[in-house]
Amino acid sequence: MQTIHGGDIYRNRIQIDFSVNINPLGIPEEVKDALHQAVDVCMQYPDMEAEQLKEALSRKFCLPKTYFLPGNGASELFLGILHALKPKKVILPVPSFYGYAYTAKAVGSEVVCVPLKKEEDFLPGEELVLALQEDAELLFLANPNNPTGKLMKPAYLENVLEVCKEKKIYVVLDECFIEFCEKENSIVQRLSTYRNLLIVRAFTKIYAIPGVRLGYLMCSDKELLQKIRGQLPEWNLSVFAEAAGIACLQQQEYLKKTVEYVAAERKFLTEKLQNLGLQVILSDANFILFYSEKPLYEKLLQKGILIRDCKNFQGLSEGYYRVAVKSRRENEILEKAIGECIG
Repeated sequence: MQTIHGGDIYRNRIQIDFSVNINPLGIPEEVKDALHQAVDVCMQYPDMEAEQLKEALSRKFCLPKTYFLPGNGASELFLGILHALKPKKVILPVPSFYGYAYTAKAVGSEVVCVPLKKEEDFLPGEELVLALQEDAELLFLANPNNPTGKLMKPAYLENVLEVCKEKKIYVVLDECFIEFCEKENSIVQRLSTYRNLLIVRAFTKIYAIPGVRLGYLMCSDKELLQKIRGQLPEWNLSVFAEAAGIACLQQQEYLKKTVEYVAAERKFLTEKLQNLGLQVILSDANFILFYSEKPLYEKLLQKGILIRDCKNFQGLSEGYYRVAVKSRRENEILEKAIGECIG
């Protein structure tokens, strides 16, 4: 049976979707209000450079406005980066988000995969540093990683950045899930030190607005940002996207509540999965990777529950699954359903 993802729910009878990692608190009310109000200006063309959104990002991170490039979701920005740089060789730790390899291959890059080891908690180590010695031009990293949910230690990440700076290797760092983490060890404030560093974030997951399509790139190399901007379509952000983004950046209490809620539910769900005898990879994010000796995907689908079958992630074997951290009620339903499947 072909696995499906959250985007396919309309063709399937899914009652609870654990395959997409969206904030369980839902869209902030202020963001809904901003989207409604944007209707009044939808007869106007959007600002091609999204200046108001850049200013809001600048205030949030206390960085120059010129460091930011908004885009139509993280995927568009990844593609823009690769089209602008056209690296001959890309280094990619695996397992990781399939979009990195897809984007690199789309522009003709050779992709060299560096396997992450289960016995090392799927965290990158010395093997990755050694791989950077072989005439690489670009490195993809995610912090936290998807599907493992693991955060890299700041000292390790700094070491990798130093190696890449010395060897003139661009580092594309995906931080799309970092705002869910209790220990948000972002490297954003080091952007001025590493001009080869490109950090990508999205509003999609953390603010529960995947349908809006909005992300942003951060980099201290202004000329490079302009080059990447030249690879993106004109008016790639709608007035709705910019309005939603500006409203999202004001939701500090919502972010605090999200981190606390996700931490509590992640702990609850992790313990329940472990009690069922499943091998759980401890996560820092809003999703959990685990291994089951018994097949779960189709059985749960028959119960109206969709989870992410990870067998098509390079570096993972059959039996690995990823589930989003959702509400207590939904997490309890998942626990009960899995128990029935493996009991």
